[in-house]
Amino acid sequence: MNLSSPRSVSRRDAVKWILGAAATVSALDFEAFGLPGLPTGIGTDPNLHKKIIPWERILTAEEMKTVTALCDVIIPADERSPSASAVGVPDFVNEWVSAPYPQQVGDREAIRAGLAWIEKESAARFNKSFSELAEAEKQQICDDICSAARAKPEHKKGAEFFSRMRNLVAGGFYTTPEGWKDLGYIGNTPMAEFKGPPPEVLKHLGLA
Repeated sequence: MNLSSPRSVSRRDAVKWILGAAATVSALDFEAFGLPGLPTGIGTDPNLHKKIIPWERILTAEEMKTVTALCDVIIPADERSPSASAVGVPDFVNEWVSAPYPQQVGDREAIRAGLAWIEKESAARFNKSFSELAEAEKQQICDDICSAARAKPEHKKGAEFFSRMRNLVAGGFYTTPEGWKDLGYIGNTPMAEFKGPPPEVLKHLGLA
């Protein structure tokens, strides 16, 4: 899947850039997929003192197979870190789209419609579900929808979905300890002592 700029970068680095640039995700129009009515309303906020999500996960087992396969196309395992599915990102996606808040309800509609699109495309091309495809076959489909700007007209809806899915997967992965390590993030680390800025920094600032 070609997500790189004119100079060569890894898929993982490209995802990091995309995540950093994606401050908001706009609502998509997926009415053409004919999804059934979706629940509305705001639920009770979670109790932050307990690791309990107060809403049930709504994605079906078949949808979760597709989500898991897509997660690992977007962020596969490499020599530095595990795949997205290995750190629980599919469950994060399910939790996100199951939430009763307005943004998540909008994402739910887009994600479920996109999963249906992926399955329809997979059946049309290979007569198999997406999760059953060989890696090269998965890549072939994702190559056609990895860029909304370059996607063919018949792939535009799929490209809009893939962009949103990629943001969710990256957001889930890079907020895990494994994702922090992959980014080189060293925050949230206890220190026995803080000695302040090093002398060369103070000198550079004219403070020493």
